[in-house]
Amino acid sequence: MKTSLFNFDLPERLIANRPVEPRDMARLLHIDGMNLLDKMMLDLPDLLRSDDVLVFNNTKVIPARLYGVRGQAKIEMTLFKQVDLSTWETLIKNARRLHADDIIVFDDKLNAKVLEKLPNGPVVVQFNLSGEDLFAYLHQVGTMPLPPYIKRLWGGQVSDKADYQTIYAHHEGAVAAPTAGLHFTKRLFDALDKKGIQREFITLHVGGGTFLPVKVEDTEQHKMHAEYGMISAEVAERLNEYKKQGRRIIPVGTTSLRLLESATDEKGVLQPFARETSIFITPGYRFKFIDALFTNFHTPESTLFMLVSALAGLDEMHHAYKHAVEKEYRFFSYGDACLIEKKII
Repeated sequence: MKTSLFNFDLPERLIANRPVEPRDMARLLHIDGMNLLDKMMLDLPDLLRSDDVLVFNNTKVIPARLYGVRGQAKIEMTLFKQVDLSTWETLIKNARRLHADDIIVFDDKLNAKVLEKLPNGPVVVQFNLSGEDLFAYLHQVGTMPLPPYIKRLWGGQVSDKADYQTIYAHHEGAVAAPTAGLHFTKRLFDALDKKGIQREFITLHVGGGTFLPVKVEDTEQHKMHAEYGMISAEVAERLNEYKKQGRRIIPVGTTSLRLLESATDEKGVLQPFARETSIFITPGYRFKFIDALFTNFHTPESTLFMLVSALAGLDEMHHAYKHAVEKEYRFFSYGDACLIEKKII
């Protein structure tokens, strides 16, 4: 399909730079075909069935953005993908002046050596710390790796360490947040519990590639980034049993959806999972396991807007997003949310 089919007009003023407070006071658009319903996040339990199952991604974001210097030049680095215990692919602003063997200094305890510059943009660096030591130090000097459309001054903003993390984050390793989950609070969980809605947790360590634009004219030529995911045997067994009972499986976020679909075999049975996935979902894809989706509003021509168009229909999603713009919903990571019903084919 042509990438341009997934474009839409979005005024810059609707891009959320900060989350609403409290988180569960965001707006919620219920999308059921061409039928749209304007609600609030606290209405979510009323929109769900009492036997629905929500599946959350419990990855934990590491403070993967670092600020340092190479000589007199300022460097902003975002960790992109881990290669080994001390080596990462990174995204660096103004990287064209960097060369192999350059040393980037962050402070007196942390530095990184440039190993190579990859053709598609990332810079491979090796830190002088590794493993747990590196992760521990990132928590001291790093800031949250916010996407490029969220504007921050040099050095970041302290409040983002809490704002850009779900309340149920557990397994450390993501360099981008599963942002649909940012809307959930203890108050909302209590309301979901009261209705009897089940919660399950899986893990997909979201990579920086989630923000990379689709640069090809045809979606079939796009190479999807790979991310590491985990579903335990116990969780897979419970979810399969829920499915047999006819209960709806609703992932919270596109990351949860992609992991569930990656781990489901051709017979529709969810398997335990512990490897990378680079699944790319576009219109025409036949969903094997999930029944609906809770997610945020996504960027034009992105793999995420392609995914929701596969779920609900391209015309339907353009209709919904046009409505969201007219009603001035807040877009992207810190923005408002959607509950999207799967199109019946």
